[in-house]
Amino acid sequence: MSDLPVAVIGAGPQGLAAAAHLVERGVDVVVLESGHGPGSAVSEWGHVRLFSGWPELTDAAARRLLEPTGWSAPTSGYPTGAEWVSDYLAPLADVLGERIRYAMTVTGVARQGRDKVVDVGRKSQPFVVHTIDADGNESRLLARAVIDASGTWGLSNPAGADGFPAVGERAASDLISYRIPADVSDLAGSHVVVVGAGHSATHAVLRLSELARRSPGTRITWLLRRGSAANVFGGGSRDELPERAALGSRARKVIDDGVVDLATGFRVAEFRRTDEGVTIVAEDGREVTDVGHVVALTGFRPDTGILRELRIDLDPALEAVAGIASEIDPNIHSCGSVAATGARQLAQPEQGLFIVGAKSHGRAPTFLALTGYEQVRSVAAHLAGDHEAADRNELALPETGVCGGSGDFGDNAGSCCSTPATLQIGRRPVTVG
Repeated sequence: MSDLPVAVIGAGPQGLAAAAHLVERGVDVVVLESGHGPGSAVSEWGHVRLFSGWPELTDAAARRLLEPTGWSAPTSGYPTGAEWVSDYLAPLADVLGERIRYAMTVTGVARQGRDKVVDVGRKSQPFVVHTIDADGNESRLLARAVIDASGTWGLSNPAGADGFPAVGERAASDLISYRIPADVSDLAGSHVVVVGAGHSATHAVLRLSELARRSPGTRITWLLRRGSAANVFGGGSRDELPERAALGSRARKVIDDGVVDLATGFRVAEFRRTDEGVTIVAEDGREVTDVGHVVALTGFRPDTGILRELRIDLDPALEAVAGIASEIDPNIHSCGSVAATGARQLAQPEQGLFIVGAKSHGRAPTFLALTGYEQVRSVAAHLAGDHEAADRNELALPETGVCGGSGDFGDNAGSCCSTPATLQIGRRPVTVG
C-alpha cells in the first residue's frame, strides 16, 4: 500500500497543516474538501475575531512551505475568520495546489472489500474513501492511511439541556439560530435570548449588547446552564491569551451595566409559541417570556457517521478520541491546561486511521489551533516512519486561568482556579412564574 496516498478529510486549518507536514516529508497526500475553497467552515464565521493572535494560528511546516513564495507570516494582531482564510489558509491551499479536491463530500470510509465485522485480511487492505461531488457523481479513493480533520462545525448542539432538542424547539426553528449572527440590525426592538456559555455565546452577547445600547426597546437575556457565571468571564489577568481575557471582561461589564440580563442554572426544557414569539421554559419551571429570537450557541458534536464501517474508539461521554479524553475532559480542564496529544494518543483500533483537530475533542467545548497543529505534526511524522519525532512533544500552550468547563454545573459550583464572582444580574427581571 506504500504507493497509495494519505487521504486527509477537510481543508481547514488542521487538514491543510497535515498536508503541509506530509508534503515536507515526501509523503503523497490528497485532501478532500466538501466546500468550494479552503477553510470553508471558517469562512462561515468570517465576521468573528479570534482571541488567538497570529503567531498561534499558523503551522510551522505550512510556514516553511509558504515562505519561498514570498509570503511572510503575520507576527501580530488578532485576525477575523475571513482574514485567517485570506491571509493564510488560501495561500497555503494555493501552494498545495491539485493535492486538494474541492466540492468533494466524503460519504464513508472503509477497508477495501471489508465491512466493520470482517477480521480476515483487514489490516492488509487499503482504506477506500467514498465521495460524491457537487454534480452528484460518486467515486472512490484508495488510501494507505486516513486523517479525519473534518471538524464539528456541521453539527450544532440543540438548546435543550438534555442533549436532545427541547420540546417545541423544532417547531420554533424559524425563531432560533445556531450561529453567531453577522448582522443583528433586524433584531432591533425585540427581546433576544442567547443560550450558551462558551466563547461563541459571549461573542453573540457582546454583539447584541451594542445593538441594545443604540436601539431603545431591545432586550438581551443570557441563559446559562451552569449554576455560576464565574468561568464564563475567563481567567482575567491569569489568561495568557489577552483577547480572551478582554472578551470575558467586556461580558462582565455589559451585565454589571444592566445592558444584558443573566440567568444561571437555566436548563432549557421547552419552547412554547405565543402571539408575541416564544416562551422558554426551564427544567425547574422558570420562564423567559416574549422572546422574539433565540441564538443557541451550546457547542458542537462530532459526526462520526462516515466512520461507521471502521473500528474506532471514542470516549462514551465526550465522543472524543479515547486516548486523549482524560486530557480534555471539560470537568477538569480548560483548553490551556490540556497537555499536547500526538499520534500515540490519537491512534485508533483501525490501524492507519487518525481523527484530529476539533473532531478529536468530540463534545469537549474548547480547542486551540496550536493543539491541532501539534497533533498533525506528530501524525505526519508517524506516517513517514519517524517515530522519534512522532513521540516528541513540541507544544507549549498558554495558561487560561480557568480550570473548569461543564463541571461548573451545580448551583454552588465555581472555577477551581478562583472563588466564584459576585454578579449584579441586571436591572430587569428575566424570569417569571
